[in-house]
Amino acid sequence: MKELQHSDSGPAAQEYPDDVRTPVRWSRGARALKAGLRVAVILCVATTLVHVLLVFLHVAPSNTVSKRYSPLVNAWVYPFFEQNWRLFAPDPESVNRNILARTAHTDAGGSVKVSAWFDLTAVDNSAVEHNAFPSHTAQNLLRRAWTSYVDSHGADDKARTERALMMQRYLSNIAADRVAAHNGGTFDFIQLRVVTLPIAASGNRPPAPVENRLLPWWKVTPHGN
Repeated sequence: MKELQHSDSGPAAQEYPDDVRTPVRWSRGARALKAGLRVAVILCVATTLVHVLLVFLHVAPSNTVSKRYSPLVNAWVYPFFEQNWRLFAPDPESVNRNILARTAHTDAGGSVKVSAWFDLTAVDNSAVEHNAFPSHTAQNLLRRAWTSYVDSHGADDKARTERALMMQRYLSNIAADRVAAHNGGTFDFIQLRVVTLPIAASGNRPPAPVENRLLPWWKVTPHGN
């Protein structure tokens, strides 16, 4: 900075040191927070890219890459990110299914106590009825778990693949958690019964037969202990 001063020989310039701004210094906590945010953003972007890639391989036509990484793709996609195209080609249900469950527990004396049948589907229906904004859990969780179980097992209830075993555990865990939440009690085995009732046929489609399917007993994580 220069300041002009008057003298006999005219104005003289006098030098002053320029104002120096003190540099802004980040505290250690602020630097750590900034680094943490940067890492979080990188992880979110990386996870998003991996998710998009795996879902793309899942829905893409069968190819060398999708076949090679099929176990990895299926482990990521099922059961939460499964893709289908029913939104564009709807296929309404032609049957009503009631999924019921009963539990068993072996007491200290060695006797087995079996509960009465509990209607899981009725609980879902009551949660949806007269509810303007029913939850996804009440509408689809149990139904989709059963559909995925049937697709992976067929009619003999034998798990021959890793995905079939995963869907069996997924279905049994859902049923066990719901029975424990509504009925309480102590149990470590659960059995499902699925009653399929046909909806009145429309057009020329014949009505589906009534089906009463009893699944085997499955051991689950002990509840109520």
